Formats: sequence, structure tokens, C-alpha cells
Amino acid sequence: MSNVYKRTHMCGVLNIGNVGQEVVLNGWVAKRRNLGGLIFVDLRDKTGITQITFDDQIPAELFEKADSLRSEYVIGIKGIVKERSAKNTNIPTGEIEVFANDLVIYSQADTPPIYIKDDDNVDENLRLKYRYLDLRKNKMQRNLTFRHQVTKLARDYFDECGFTEVETPMLIKSTPEGARDYLVPSRVYPGSFFALPQSPQLFKQLLMVGGTDRYMQIAKCFRDEDLRADRQPEFTQIDLEMSFVDMEDVIAVQEGFLKRVFGELMGVEIETPFLRLTWDEAMERYGSDKPDLRFGFELHCLNELAAGCEFKVFTDALEKGGDVRGICIDGGAEKFSRKEIDKLTDAVKDYGAKGMVWMKVGEGEINSSVNKFFSQEELARYAAEFEAKAGDLIFIVSDRKKVVFDSLGFLRREIARRLGLLDDKVFKLLWVTDFPLFEKDDETGELKAMHHPFTQPKLEEIPLLDTDPAAVKADAYDIVLNGVELGGGSIRIHDKDLQAKMFDVLGLTKEECDEKFGFLIEAFKYGVPPHGGLAYGLDRLIMLLIGESSIRDVMAFPKNQNAQCLLCEAPAPVYEDQLADLGIQTK
Repeated sequence: MSNVYKRTHMCGVLNIGNVGQEVVLNGWVAKRRNLGGLIFVDLRDKTGITQITFDDQIPAELFEKADSLRSEYVIGIKGIVKERSAKNTNIPTGEIEVFANDLVIYSQADTPPIYIKDDDNVDENLRLKYRYLDLRKNKMQRNLTFRHQVTKLARDYFDECGFTEVETPMLIKSTPEGARDYLVPSRVYPGSFFALPQSPQLFKQLLMVGGTDRYMQIAKCFRDEDLRADRQPEFTQIDLEMSFVDMEDVIAVQEGFLKRVFGELMGVEIETPFLRLTWDEAMERYGSDKPDLRFGFELHCLNELAAGCEFKVFTDALEKGGDVRGICIDGGAEKFSRKEIDKLTDAVKDYGAKGMVWMKVGEGEINSSVNKFFSQEELARYAAEFEAKAGDLIFIVSDRKKVVFDSLGFLRREIARRLGLLDDKVFKLLWVTDFPLFEKDDETGELKAMHHPFTQPKLEEIPLLDTDPAAVKADAYDIVLNGVELGGGSIRIHDKDLQAKMFDVLGLTKEECDEKFGFLIEAFKYGVPPHGGLAYGLDRLIMLLIGESSIRDVMAFPKNQNAQCLLCEAPAPVYEDQLADLGIQTK
């Protein structure tokens, strides 16, 4: 005989249509209240809460048993659904209650160290230490359920589009991909190491060589890098690759996927095709290659105007090949005090700026941080560049292009945040295309691949690889939502001679190429289809769709900001005999 009541319903689904039915529910006690002749219990499971009522008409033994219940006891009840006289409009089941006629206590619970409610406002590290309790919250269960729905839709959609889901290895060779690898020592080959994959990039290209044609995978990836709200040492991608395609084919498939996600799971109709901006356009207008289009504050280039001025901060930047650019905040003059402007000025210094010029446009007069360097007529010409009106606030940064773009790109979004313009119910999608193929290393000044060395250059620009490689654009594309990169991809190089040329421009010798990518180079000798793909950051996608501010709230068991699992206390030392088996000594 089973000691488990076989439930007939989940707690969050009962409604007025169930009145009169006998039901069996299982779950956790969220709250108990004894009003003398009545005991009310809020019973919770992953779907929500139902009020259970025990009255003094039931046997005394059962009533006493109900009175013994405490928070987080796990119970089962049997009872009759009745309409509530005092309805609760705050919960979906608020029109009904279940009058219990039987009760089983599966397990008792100590007082939990955190509150099991969505608005507990508890320290995140405590939440992560007791994650199994944190997961009982309705919000966390909704998040995990939504994540499941997105991954299921992805599998169904890409299956309909002819993709085959293929698993790629978790123990691979360490190859340069931009971040540090997590290394796994080999016991069988002392002194040698596997790496955990930063992405399945090389293997999905090999699947194209192997004739898979269209590949997808819900792939685990690992990167040993400093963390932030939307980064984790292990994360998940929706990883895709397609043969015999160009950029238009890849984009068309992805727009169909996102339209399905928004329509079926969010109830939001999005228009396709999405807006497209080249990388140059995005940087010129927004100072970012992942621009947020929910608000304005576009960048204005002031180089021509600044070239004739006597303000050395501007002219020095221009003489060194830099830029003078600014943004205008509608009505910002009254919304930002001098103290707040000073704080914003300090904030842009984190992006390399040495300072920032501000101008408050008034009726017939402009007050600014550079009044002593400019006449009112000169300041008016700057305001005219922005078509600024009385009450507007202008910020100007002058420095190297990268510093100017990074500073103003941060500034426009930070100001929008402070002004409450980042509405997470508004979704602005766009493609950013035509990225530079290379970027300069800040420390060495040498060229490195902006994405990875297998990205195909724009075919018409291949001759520039010999004369001006820094000017070459890539056949690459990113999908951006509300200022966050959802995913990125490119058309890959399939010609072995062009791949060798790419390695040569990057300064890699044949020996280095063979050491790092030898197995891919070998495979390319035997016939490679034109191919390209894209990978979504699944955690970021879920985070943005449901309006969370951290990917930790859409992952079941994430690490904290210090890359620690507080639940199982990893990373942790291991026994000496384990290290000896691996031929490893620790300092």
C-alpha cells in the first residue's frame, strides 16, 4: 500500500469550475493560521498556492494533526473544493478553497534559513547556499518552466527546419578562443590535459565536413573569466550550423525562430525582417555594437566644429586621430544636478575618458563646464548640432575613437536607466552586420581575430588582406535585443588556401597552426561545404524575455560572483592520493 496520496490536481490550477469536486493535492505548507474553530493552510507546489481549510466538524484527531503543521512541512490532503466567501484576487486560485477531510504528513521541516517567497530581499549568497529552498519560490519555478519551454520550442522548430541535434565532446584539446580554458588533467597521460569547451565551434564545423548539413545542440560551454550579471563559468548555448548557406539564409531561419518564441511563449507579435545596422553604423550612432533602441540619445560627431576651436582638450584629441562626439538628453537640464553630472563624469573614466564636457541649454543662455573657453555664440553652434532646445542637456567626450564610443555608449544607457526608459516589456531586436574582421590588441598593437580565425571575410575585400587587413570586414552578424547580444555567428571559411591566408595575417606560423588547429586543417583537405552558423546565449535570452536582471535567476544551480558553488562548496581541495594519481603537486 503506497503512503503517497495520488494527486488529482496541481495546487495552482483549481478554479471556480472545480467547486464540488473531491481533489487530492500534495505540496509544501507555505503558511498556517489557527483561528480557533478553523485552521487555514496555504499549500504550495510549482504551479502556485491553494488555501486548505480544516474546520472543527472533522474528527478531533485530524484537526489536531492539522494544528501541528508548520512552514515547509510536506503534506498531502484530500478534500472538497468550495467557493470562498472572502475571495483573494491576488492569486489565481483565490475564488476557491479546499475543505480537507484527510491529511498525511510526508515529512516535517526545521525553520528554513530563508523565507520562501518571491520578494524575500535576502542576500544572494544565502539564496545560493540554500538553493534547493530558493527554488521552491513560485518565481524560480516559473523561470525554470519558461526555460524548459524555450528549449523545447527550439528543438521542435529546428527539427522542422531540417536540423539534427548532435552532441559534441566535453573533453577536448585546449585551443585559443578568447578566454582561459578550464583544464582537466589526464590520469592516463600524466602531464597532459583536456580542456572543457568554450564553445563547440571546431566540432560543429567538422560536422559540416562530415555531411550533417544542419546541426543544432543545447550545448554546455565553459569559460574561465571574470564574472558579472550575465556571465557564468558554465553556461548554455543554442548552437547551430548550416551547410550551403549565406548570411541571408542563416538570418531567415533565426528570425523565424525568434518570431515563434515571442509569439507562442510571450504572446508578443514581432515584425520581421528585423532592422539591420552595419557595425560602423551602430558605433557611429550609438557607440556600441549591441545598441539599445528603446530610447534615443544618438551620438553626434562634432569633429568639424571642434577643429576650429581653441579648446585644447578637443583639438589635441583630433590631432591624435581621435574624435569629439556627444549626446543630447531631452529635458535633461532639470533632471540632473551638478552632483549627479559629476558622478556620471567619474563613471565614464572607467571607460578610458579623462573627463567630460557638459552643457545645459537655457532660454537665450547656455551654462556649461567650459564657459570660460567658449563664447555663447560658439556654445550655441554646438547646441545647434544636436538641434537642442531649452531644457536639454548635452554631454561631450573627446579622446581615441574607442574611448569615445565606449564612454558615450555606456552613458546613453546609464542615463536611460536613471530616467526609467528601460522598459523590459518593450522588445527591440536588430541585426548588427559587417563587423571588422580584425581588431588590434590593446597591449601589443598586433591584429587578432575579432570573432575567431575561421570567420570568412567579405569576399570582395579579400584582396585587402595583402594591403590593408585592418580595413577588411567580416561576413559576421550578431542578433541584439535591448542592448544585449543574444547571439552571434558568421559564415565560415571553407577554402583551405583562404584559411591559410587568415592564419598568416594573424602571424601564426605553420607549426603553430598545426599545433592549435591541426585536426581542422587536416579535415579541410577532404572537401568542405560552404557553411555558417550562429549560437545563442540561452541564459541571456531567458533572462531578457522574463525581465530578470541576472542570468543566475534563470539557472537552477549557478555559481556566485566569485565563481563558487556555495551549495556544494566547490571549488574545493581534493585528497593527496587523487593528485598523486594525476601526477600533480600543489603549492
